[in-house]
Amino acid sequence: MRRRPATAWSWVRETAIILISALVLSLIVKTFLVQAFFIPSQSMRETLVENDRILVSKLTPGPFDLKRGDVVVFKDPGGWLPPEIERPRGPVAEAFNEGLTFIGLLPQDAGEHLVKRVIGLPGDRVACVGPGEPITVNGVPIDEPYLAPGSQPSEKEFDIVVPPNSLWVMGDNRQQSADSRFNMGKAGGGSVPVANVVGVAFVTVWPVDRFTLLRNPSATFADVPDAG
Repeated sequence: MRRRPATAWSWVRETAIILISALVLSLIVKTFLVQAFFIPSQSMRETLVENDRILVSKLTPGPFDLKRGDVVVFKDPGGWLPPEIERPRGPVAEAFNEGLTFIGLLPQDAGEHLVKRVIGLPGDRVACVGPGEPITVNGVPIDEPYLAPGSQPSEKEFDIVVPPNSLWVMGDNRQQSADSRFNMGKAGGGSVPVANVVGVAFVTVWPVDRFTLLRNPSATFADVPDAG
């Protein structure tokens, strides 16, 4: 039996099915599994630098628990970020950009999100007595190998207990990071609600020469006891 030659309509239909399936799959992946973000600032140098593209696992928090040392992307708890200056963009380009971002084909603009490292979990006591001294977590000084060259653990003195369902977060480039330390006067006392966490960054994918797996520095917090 001879097959009928494919018509232009059947080609269009099959192409549309493939494209729609790919878009739906991309949306599902972005919603439940992985989301892309780009890094707009220097607060996480040298772990992450400006314009890095990272992938974030949305399985943490969720099936997997957050850990001290995780690099997390979270939504601004309120007032951490300055008002965003919108770049002029035509309505068609804006709609196209938002559509591709929504389905996960473009990295999320970090305009309302931040990227920091988890230093304290709920109930942890996190402190520093000032310049030149280490951060302590539940009384244990931690050696932080991920700090940017020339950075000190904190030029600002603080001593806090992380509230329930919250995190204490700090940038790796400490002297260039408006993190939990500098938001203690705002809602939450500088801590970030776990509900605001989008996920944990696990790989830098762009530029190609910056491709890096972002591993949790578990040895840094190995001697820290659980909150009592």
